[in-house]
Amino acid sequence: MKVILAEDDAISAKALALWLRREGHEVLVASSGAEAWEMFQGGDVDLVLSDWMMPGSDGLDLCRRIRRKSGGEYCYVVLMTAIHQGRDALKQAMAAGVDDYMAKPVDRELLAMRMVVAERILKANRQIQRLEELLPICMYCKRIRDDGNYWQQLEAYLHERTGSRFSHGVCPECFTREHGELGGGGVSSL
Repeated sequence: MKVILAEDDAISAKALALWLRREGHEVLVASSGAEAWEMFQGGDVDLVLSDWMMPGSDGLDLCRRIRRKSGGEYCYVVLMTAIHQGRDALKQAMAAGVDDYMAKPVDRELLAMRMVVAERILKANRQIQRLEELLPICMYCKRIRDDGNYWQQLEAYLHERTGSRFSHGVCPECFTREHGELGGGGVSSL
């Protein structure tokens, strides 16, 4: 996986990055939430492993920014903390969009297991995304089925989701098929 490791303690960051690379992951190391955010915007990040407490933009701020960004693949976010956080703080983290959290110092065996879970979730998310990109369309009337199993005209379906408006015309082939040749000269353009 491509991992951003946001950790302001240089020694911890170096040791964890080395271990992650040995495990076969591509690792980008950031020393702050702001630096991690800049890296994240480069795209294609699978997992962000972030310290909760960092100077400036902390791990929660970083997670909130990641979740607000629309489009792209889902990114799994794990927050690390050296301080025992109470349930209220953990609820706050989950509300911010954190997927998991770990106590520091990081137990590498536990992290490896959690990364397996992250990979499963990311794989399932990609499959769901591909399925959602498919449009169930009737091969005869060209109506589209929505999530509520309601069939509607293509134009209404697209307008609902994109705001697109349509103007209608008739292409020359359809005009000829439906109305035949006019005046023997055919239809050159409409």
